[in-house]
Amino acid sequence: MKKKVLSLLLAAAMTAALVGCAGAAAPAPAAEPAAEAAETSDAADVAETAADAASGDLANAKVGICIYQFADNFMTLFRTELENYLISQGFAKENISIQDGANDQATQTNQIQNFITEGVDVLIINPVNSSSAETITDMVVNAGIPLVYINREPDAAEEQRWQDNNWNVCYVGCDARQSGTMQGQIIADLGLEAIDFNGNGKVDYIMVEGDPENIDAQYRTEFSVKALTDAGMEVNELDDQVGNWDQAQGQQIVANALANHGNDIEVVFCNNDAMALGALQAIQTAGRTVGKDIYLVGVDALTEVVEDVIAGTITGTVFNDHIAQSHGAADAAINFVNGNTNDYYIGCDYVKVTTENAQATLDSLK
Repeated sequence: MKKKVLSLLLAAAMTAALVGCAGAAAPAPAAEPAAEAAETSDAADVAETAADAASGDLANAKVGICIYQFADNFMTLFRTELENYLISQGFAKENISIQDGANDQATQTNQIQNFITEGVDVLIINPVNSSSAETITDMVVNAGIPLVYINREPDAAEEQRWQDNNWNVCYVGCDARQSGTMQGQIIADLGLEAIDFNGNGKVDYIMVEGDPENIDAQYRTEFSVKALTDAGMEVNELDDQVGNWDQAQGQQIVANALANHGNDIEVVFCNNDAMALGALQAIQTAGRTVGKDIYLVGVDALTEVVEDVIAGTITGTVFNDHIAQSHGAADAAINFVNGNTNDYYIGCDYVKVTTENAQATLDSLK
Protein backbone atom coordinates (compact mmCIF):
# COMPACT_ATOMS: atom_id res chain seq x y z
CA MET A 1 0.00 0.00 0.00
CA LYS A 2 2.90 2.36 0.77
CA LYS A 3 4.22 1.94 -2.76
CA LYS A 4 0.79 2.69 -4.20
CA VAL A 5 0.41 5.88 -2.22
CA LEU A 6 3.90 6.98 -3.19
CA SER A 7 3.17 6.20 -6.83
CA LEU A 8 -0.04 8.21 -6.87
CA LEU A 9 1.59 11.14 -5.07
CA LEU A 10 4.54 11.04 -7.45
CA ALA A 11 2.29 11.03 -10.49
CA ALA A 12 0.29 13.99 -9.19
CA ALA A 13 3.39 15.96 -8.28
CA MET A 14 5.14 15.29 -11.58
CA THR A 15 2.05 16.11 -13.62
CA ALA A 16 1.75 19.44 -11.83
CA ALA A 17 5.45 20.14 -12.33
CA LEU A 18 5.31 19.34 -16.02
CA VAL A 19 2.32 21.59 -16.62
CA GLY A 20 3.91 24.42 -14.66
CA CYS A 21 7.45 24.25 -16.04
CA ALA A 22 7.28 23.14 -19.65
CA GLY A 23 6.77 26.62 -21.10
CA ALA A 24 6.38 26.79 -24.86
CA ALA A 25 6.80 23.05 -25.20
CA ALA A 26 4.06 22.19 -22.69
CA PRO A 27 2.76 18.63 -22.95
CA ALA A 28 -0.26 18.08 -25.14
CA PRO A 29 -3.34 16.58 -23.50
CA ALA A 30 -3.24 12.81 -23.34
CA ALA A 31 -4.91 11.08 -26.24
CA GLU A 32 -8.23 9.37 -25.66
CA PRO A 33 -7.88 5.63 -24.99
CA ALA A 34 -8.72 3.18 -27.74
CA ALA A 35 -11.93 2.21 -25.98
CA GLU A 36 -13.56 5.56 -26.72
CA ALA A 37 -17.06 4.11 -26.79
CA ALA A 38 -16.67 2.04 -23.64
CA GLU A 39 -17.24 3.12 -20.07
CA THR A 40 -14.02 4.30 -18.44
CA SER A 41 -12.70 4.91 -14.96
CA ASP A 42 -9.33 5.36 -13.33
CA ALA A 43 -7.53 3.01 -10.99
CA ALA A 44 -8.26 5.15 -7.92
CA ASP A 45 -12.04 4.78 -8.44
CA VAL A 46 -11.71 1.02 -8.77
CA ALA A 47 -9.51 0.83 -5.67
CA GLU A 48 -12.16 2.67 -3.64
CA THR A 49 -14.87 0.26 -4.79
CA ALA A 50 -12.66 -2.75 -4.09
CA ALA A 51 -11.84 -1.44 -0.61
CA ASP A 52 -15.55 -1.09 0.14
CA ALA A 53 -16.00 -4.73 -0.87
CA ALA A 54 -12.95 -6.02 0.97
CA SER A 55 -15.11 -7.60 3.63
CA GLY A 56 -15.66 -10.51 1.24
CA ASP A 57 -13.71 -13.69 1.97
CA LEU A 58 -10.89 -13.74 -0.59
CA ALA A 59 -8.71 -16.38 1.07
CA ASN A 60 -10.46 -19.20 -0.77
CA ALA A 61 -10.73 -17.42 -4.12
CA LYS A 62 -8.56 -18.80 -6.92
CA VAL A 63 -6.81 -16.41 -9.29
CA GLY A 64 -5.28 -17.48 -12.60
CA ILE A 65 -2.72 -15.09 -14.07
CA CYS A 66 -1.24 -15.40 -17.56
CA ILE A 67 1.85 -13.32 -18.41
CA TYR A 68 2.97 -13.17 -22.02
CA GLN A 69 6.62 -13.77 -21.09
CA PHE A 70 8.43 -13.94 -17.76
CA ALA A 71 11.68 -12.82 -19.41
CA ASP A 72 10.25 -9.32 -19.97
CA ASN A 73 11.83 -6.94 -17.42
CA PHE A 74 8.74 -4.78 -17.02
CA MET A 75 6.34 -7.69 -16.69
CA THR A 76 8.60 -9.17 -14.00
CA LEU A 77 8.06 -6.02 -11.95
CA PHE A 78 4.37 -6.09 -12.78
CA ARG A 79 3.67 -9.71 -11.84
CA THR A 80 5.71 -9.50 -8.62
CA GLU A 81 3.80 -6.41 -7.50
CA LEU A 82 0.51 -7.97 -8.59
CA GLU A 83 1.04 -11.12 -6.55
CA ASN A 84 2.21 -9.22 -3.47
CA TYR A 85 -0.75 -6.86 -3.63
CA LEU A 86 -3.27 -9.69 -4.07
CA ILE A 87 -1.85 -11.36 -0.97
CA SER A 88 -2.00 -8.09 0.96
CA GLN A 89 -5.69 -7.83 0.08
CA GLY A 90 -6.51 -11.27 1.49
CA PHE A 91 -5.84 -13.83 -1.25
CA ALA A 92 -3.93 -16.94 -0.19
CA LYS A 93 -0.58 -17.30 -1.95
CA GLU A 94 -1.32 -20.96 -2.75
CA ASN A 95 -4.48 -19.87 -4.59
CA ILE A 96 -2.61 -17.50 -6.92
CA SER A 97 -1.19 -19.24 -9.98
CA ILE A 98 0.98 -17.30 -12.44
CA GLN A 99 1.88 -18.87 -15.78
CA ASP A 100 4.63 -17.95 -18.27
CA GLY A 101 3.30 -17.83 -21.83
CA ALA A 102 6.88 -17.95 -23.14
CA ASN A 103 5.82 -15.48 -25.86
CA ASP A 104 3.81 -18.21 -27.57
CA GLN A 105 0.05 -17.77 -28.00
CA ALA A 106 -0.65 -21.50 -28.32
CA THR A 107 1.12 -22.11 -25.00
CA GLN A 108 -0.85 -19.34 -23.31
CA THR A 109 -4.16 -20.52 -24.76
CA ASN A 110 -3.50 -23.96 -23.31
CA GLN A 111 -2.76 -22.35 -19.92
CA ILE A 112 -6.05 -20.46 -20.06
CA GLN A 113 -7.93 -23.67 -20.88
CA ASN A 114 -6.30 -25.36 -17.89
CA PHE A 115 -7.34 -22.50 -15.62
CA ILE A 116 -10.91 -22.84 -16.89
CA THR A 117 -10.84 -26.59 -16.18
CA GLU A 118 -9.53 -25.89 -12.67
CA GLY A 119 -12.45 -23.54 -12.06
CA VAL A 120 -10.58 -20.38 -11.07
CA ASP A 121 -12.73 -17.51 -9.79
CA VAL A 122 -11.11 -14.82 -11.93
CA LEU A 123 -8.53 -14.60 -14.71
CA ILE A 124 -5.97 -11.83 -15.21
CA ILE A 125 -4.43 -12.05 -18.69
CA ASN A 126 -1.53 -10.27 -20.35
CA PRO A 127 -2.04 -11.69 -23.87
CA VAL A 128 0.82 -12.83 -26.04
CA ASN A 129 -1.05 -11.50 -29.06
CA SER A 130 -3.64 -8.76 -28.61
CA SER A 131 -5.28 -9.99 -31.80
CA SER A 132 -6.22 -13.19 -29.95
CA ALA A 133 -8.35 -11.27 -27.45
CA GLU A 134 -11.67 -12.12 -29.12
CA THR A 135 -10.95 -15.85 -28.94
CA ILE A 136 -9.70 -15.59 -25.36
CA THR A 137 -12.69 -13.53 -24.28
CA ASP A 138 -15.20 -15.97 -25.80
CA MET A 139 -13.47 -18.93 -24.17
CA VAL A 140 -13.41 -17.34 -20.71
CA VAL A 141 -16.87 -15.73 -20.83
CA ASN A 142 -18.45 -18.99 -21.99
CA ALA A 143 -16.95 -20.61 -18.89
CA GLY A 144 -18.61 -17.98 -16.68
CA ILE A 145 -15.31 -16.60 -15.37
CA PRO A 146 -14.69 -12.83 -15.09
CA LEU A 147 -11.67 -11.55 -16.98
CA VAL A 148 -9.20 -8.70 -16.46
CA TYR A 149 -6.86 -7.87 -19.33
CA ILE A 150 -3.60 -6.11 -18.45
CA ASN A 151 -0.81 -4.23 -20.22
CA ARG A 152 -1.60 -5.30 -23.80
CA GLU A 153 -4.84 -3.66 -24.79
CA PRO A 154 -7.35 -5.36 -27.09
CA ASP A 155 -8.69 -3.16 -29.88
CA ALA A 156 -11.68 -0.84 -29.61
CA ALA A 157 -14.06 -3.24 -31.36
CA GLU A 158 -13.25 -5.99 -28.87
CA GLU A 159 -13.76 -3.68 -25.90
CA GLN A 160 -17.07 -2.53 -27.39
CA ARG A 161 -18.20 -6.18 -27.47
CA TRP A 162 -17.75 -6.40 -23.70
CA GLN A 163 -20.04 -3.45 -23.17
CA ASP A 164 -22.61 -4.51 -25.78
CA ASN A 165 -22.93 -7.93 -24.14
CA ASN A 166 -22.64 -6.67 -20.55
CA TRP A 167 -19.78 -9.08 -19.88
CA ASN A 168 -17.58 -9.12 -16.79
CA VAL A 169 -14.48 -8.23 -18.78
CA CYS A 170 -12.27 -5.15 -18.47
CA TYR A 171 -8.87 -3.76 -19.38
CA VAL A 172 -6.47 -2.10 -16.94
CA GLY A 173 -3.55 -0.15 -18.35
CA CYS A 174 -2.11 3.07 -19.70
CA ASP A 175 -2.74 4.69 -23.07
CA ALA A 176 0.44 4.06 -25.05
CA ARG A 177 -0.13 7.17 -27.16
CA GLN A 178 0.65 9.18 -24.04
CA SER A 179 3.98 7.38 -23.54
CA GLY A 180 5.03 7.96 -27.14
CA THR A 181 4.05 11.61 -26.92
CA MET A 182 6.10 12.02 -23.75
CA GLN A 183 9.16 10.42 -25.38
CA GLY A 184 8.95 12.91 -28.22
CA GLN A 185 8.44 15.81 -25.83
CA ILE A 186 11.56 14.87 -23.87
CA ILE A 187 13.52 15.31 -27.10
CA ALA A 188 11.59 18.35 -28.35
CA ASP A 189 12.14 20.15 -25.05
CA LEU A 190 15.89 20.06 -25.73
CA GLY A 191 15.42 22.40 -28.69
CA LEU A 192 16.56 21.88 -32.28
CA GLU A 193 19.82 23.75 -31.72
CA ALA A 194 20.88 21.20 -29.10
CA ILE A 195 19.73 18.21 -31.18
CA ASP A 196 20.95 19.13 -34.66
CA PHE A 197 24.55 17.97 -34.39
CA ASN A 198 24.99 17.62 -38.18
CA GLY A 199 23.48 21.03 -38.92
CA ASN A 200 20.88 19.95 -41.50
CA GLY A 201 17.97 21.56 -39.66
CA LYS A 202 16.29 18.21 -38.98
CA VAL A 203 16.01 15.67 -36.18
CA ASP A 204 17.72 12.59 -37.62
CA TYR A 205 16.55 9.53 -35.69
CA ILE A 206 16.34 5.77 -35.60
CA MET A 207 13.45 3.83 -34.09
CA VAL A 208 13.75 0.51 -32.22
CA GLU A 209 10.27 -1.03 -32.02
CA GLY A 210 8.81 -3.67 -29.74
CA ASP A 211 6.48 -6.39 -30.99
CA PRO A 212 4.94 -4.89 -34.17
CA GLU A 213 1.57 -6.50 -33.38
CA ASN A 214 1.43 -4.87 -29.95
CA ILE A 215 -0.59 -1.66 -29.87
CA ASP A 216 1.86 -0.15 -27.37
CA ALA A 217 4.70 -0.53 -29.86
CA GLN A 218 2.61 0.92 -32.67
CA TYR A 219 1.51 3.95 -30.68
CA ARG A 220 4.92 4.65 -29.14
CA THR A 221 6.49 4.54 -32.59
CA GLU A 222 3.91 6.87 -34.12
CA PHE A 223 3.38 9.36 -31.33
CA SER A 224 7.02 9.87 -30.34
CA VAL A 225 7.71 11.23 -33.82
CA LYS A 226 4.39 13.09 -33.95
CA ALA A 227 5.39 15.01 -30.80
CA LEU A 228 8.44 16.34 -32.66
CA THR A 229 6.46 17.44 -35.70
CA ASP A 230 3.79 18.94 -33.44
CA ALA A 231 6.58 20.99 -31.87
CA GLY A 232 7.42 22.34 -35.34
CA MET A 233 10.49 20.20 -35.94
CA GLU A 234 11.35 18.55 -39.24
CA VAL A 235 12.27 14.89 -38.83
CA ASN A 236 14.30 12.42 -40.85
CA GLU A 237 13.98 8.68 -40.18
CA LEU A 238 17.29 6.93 -40.82
CA ASP A 239 16.23 3.46 -39.68
CA ASP A 240 13.26 1.64 -38.09
CA GLN A 241 13.76 -1.94 -36.89
CA VAL A 242 11.85 -4.40 -34.69
CA GLY A 243 13.65 -5.38 -31.47
CA ASN A 244 10.77 -7.33 -29.86
CA TRP A 245 11.30 -5.62 -26.47
CA ASP A 246 14.63 -7.48 -26.13
CA GLN A 247 17.86 -5.89 -24.86
CA ALA A 248 20.21 -7.98 -27.02
CA GLN A 249 18.19 -7.23 -30.15
CA GLY A 250 18.13 -3.54 -29.27
CA GLN A 251 21.90 -3.54 -28.94
CA GLN A 252 22.41 -5.24 -32.30
CA ILE A 253 19.94 -2.98 -34.12
CA VAL A 254 21.57 0.18 -32.84
CA ALA A 255 25.09 -1.15 -33.45
CA ASN A 256 24.15 -1.84 -37.07
CA ALA A 257 22.50 1.55 -37.46
CA LEU A 258 25.52 3.35 -36.05
CA ALA A 259 27.78 1.44 -38.44
CA ASN A 260 25.55 2.37 -41.39
CA HIS A 261 24.68 5.98 -40.52
CA GLY A 262 27.50 7.04 -38.20
CA ASN A 263 27.33 10.55 -36.81
CA ASP A 264 24.14 11.35 -38.73
CA ILE A 265 22.14 9.62 -35.97
CA GLU A 266 21.09 12.26 -33.45
CA VAL A 267 18.27 10.51 -31.56
CA VAL A 268 17.54 6.88 -30.72
CA PHE A 269 13.93 6.11 -29.80
CA CYS A 270 13.32 2.76 -28.09
CA ASN A 271 9.81 1.46 -27.40
CA ASN A 272 10.93 0.15 -24.01
CA ASP A 273 13.79 0.44 -21.53
CA ALA A 274 15.21 -3.03 -22.09
CA MET A 275 15.99 -2.12 -25.70
CA ALA A 276 17.25 1.30 -24.54
CA LEU A 277 19.79 -0.46 -22.30
CA GLY A 278 20.95 -2.46 -25.31
CA ALA A 279 21.09 0.73 -27.36
CA LEU A 280 23.24 2.38 -24.71
CA GLN A 281 25.73 -0.47 -24.89
CA ALA A 282 25.96 -0.06 -28.67
CA ILE A 283 26.30 3.73 -28.40
CA GLN A 284 29.12 3.49 -25.88
CA THR A 285 30.90 0.78 -27.88
CA ALA A 286 30.76 3.06 -30.94
CA GLY A 287 32.45 5.83 -28.97
CA ARG A 288 29.39 8.09 -28.86
CA THR A 289 28.26 9.92 -25.72
CA VAL A 290 24.61 10.41 -24.79
CA GLY A 291 23.91 14.09 -24.12
CA LYS A 292 26.97 15.25 -26.07
CA ASP A 293 26.57 13.89 -29.59
CA ILE A 294 23.44 11.69 -29.43
CA TYR A 295 20.22 11.35 -27.40
CA LEU A 296 18.45 8.20 -26.19
CA VAL A 297 14.97 7.65 -24.73
CA GLY A 298 13.02 4.60 -23.59
CA VAL A 299 9.79 3.68 -21.76
CA ASP A 300 9.12 1.85 -18.46
CA ALA A 301 11.42 3.57 -15.93
CA LEU A 302 13.27 0.42 -14.99
CA THR A 303 15.49 1.11 -11.97
CA GLU A 304 18.69 0.71 -13.98
CA VAL A 305 17.47 3.13 -16.64
CA VAL A 306 16.37 5.75 -14.09
CA GLU A 307 19.86 5.51 -12.59
CA ASP A 308 21.26 6.12 -16.10
CA VAL A 309 19.01 9.17 -16.48
CA ILE A 310 20.39 10.52 -13.19
CA ALA A 311 23.92 9.85 -14.45
CA GLY A 312 23.15 11.47 -17.81
CA THR A 313 23.88 8.33 -19.83
CA ILE A 314 20.24 8.05 -20.97
CA THR A 315 18.34 11.22 -21.90
CA GLY A 316 15.00 10.18 -20.44
CA THR A 317 12.35 7.54 -20.05
CA VAL A 318 8.64 7.36 -19.32
CA PHE A 319 7.38 5.80 -16.10
CA ASN A 320 5.06 2.94 -17.02
CA ASP A 321 3.45 2.70 -13.58
CA HIS A 322 3.49 -1.03 -12.84
CA ILE A 323 2.43 -0.28 -9.26
CA ALA A 324 -0.78 1.57 -10.11
CA GLN A 325 -1.55 -0.82 -12.98
CA SER A 326 -1.01 -4.03 -11.02
CA HIS A 327 -2.98 -2.70 -8.06
CA GLY A 328 -5.74 -1.58 -10.42
CA ALA A 329 -5.88 -5.04 -11.98
CA ALA A 330 -6.07 -6.68 -8.56
CA ASP A 331 -8.78 -4.27 -7.41
CA ALA A 332 -10.79 -5.02 -10.55
CA ALA A 333 -10.40 -8.76 -9.88
CA ILE A 334 -11.59 -8.24 -6.29
CA ASN A 335 -14.68 -6.44 -7.55
CA PHE A 336 -15.48 -9.33 -9.87
CA VAL A 337 -14.88 -11.97 -7.18
CA ASN A 338 -17.21 -10.11 -4.84
CA GLY A 339 -19.97 -10.00 -7.44
CA ASN A 340 -19.48 -6.38 -8.44
CA THR A 341 -18.80 -4.91 -11.87
CA ASN A 342 -16.06 -2.73 -13.34
CA ASP A 343 -15.94 -0.17 -16.08
CA TYR A 344 -14.58 -1.66 -19.27
CA TYR A 345 -11.50 0.56 -19.47
CA ILE A 346 -9.57 1.42 -16.29
CA GLY A 347 -6.85 3.92 -17.05
CA CYS A 348 -3.55 4.94 -15.47
CA ASP A 349 -1.20 7.76 -16.48
CA TYR A 350 2.40 7.64 -17.62
CA VAL A 351 4.93 10.11 -16.17
CA LYS A 352 7.84 11.74 -17.99
CA VAL A 353 11.20 11.01 -16.35
CA THR A 354 14.14 13.35 -16.95
CA THR A 355 17.07 14.52 -14.85
CA GLU A 356 14.68 16.92 -13.08
CA ASN A 357 12.57 14.18 -11.47
CA ALA A 358 14.58 10.98 -11.93
CA GLN A 359 15.73 10.85 -8.31
CA ALA A 360 12.17 11.25 -7.04
CA THR A 361 11.07 8.49 -9.39
CA LEU A 362 13.85 6.20 -8.20
CA ASP A 363 13.00 6.87 -4.56
CA SER A 364 9.36 5.96 -5.18
CA LEU A 365 10.33 2.62 -6.69
CA LYS A 366 12.36 1.48 -3.67
